[in-house]
Amino acid sequence: MMPDLGKYAFAVLSSYGVTIVLLAVIVLVSVWRARKVKTALDEIENRRGS
Repeated sequence: MMPDLGKYAFAVLSSYGVTIVLLAVIVLVSVWRARKVKTALDEIENRRGS
């Protein structure tokens, strides 16, 4: 059910859109950095074990 936003519809809906995009970017960057750090830590552990 969509409320009647009147003349503010574009501003409200675009704000929701920008927020969703920014949250997705934050999640993707976090996952990317976690993989990068895990790879670096695995490499360090492998060097120490050898």
